[in-house]
Amino acid sequence: MPKIKSLEDLLKQKEAAKNKLFLRKVADKENVITLKVAMGTCGIAAGAKETFEKLMETIEEKGLDNIRVIQTGCMGYCHAEPTVEVNEPGKEPILYGKIKGDKARELIEKHILNGELLQDSIIGETHKSINE
Repeated sequence: MPKIKSLEDLLKQKEAAKNKLFLRKVADKENVITLKVAMGTCGIAAGAKETFEKLMETIEEKGLDNIRVIQTGCMGYCHAEPTVEVNEPGKEPILYGKIKGDKARELIEKHILNGELLQDSIIGETHKSINE
């Protein structure tokens, strides 16, 4: 965080924080895409905070207002942290693993904006029934 040396600097920081908060709390509009970032202990240790920030930064840069980014607890895929679940209206959720740095930017640019799945990052079978 940059040093605050004047009232103007403080007001700029306040405005930037408000914009980031807006991105996290997109109203319940139709067609809102939800990105869930696993922030359990294992996720944080693997870099989930940085992933979260990179997603937020990319969304802000691209001016996207139909995406909500939320934190969740552990999703149970510790071996693949940081994990991000993409929930688009009317589609099955997609769970991605090892989403760090530029991979978070790629997730927004390819999956969200262009509809391309990141095949090398998808966690295949995510949930099984006890009877299977």
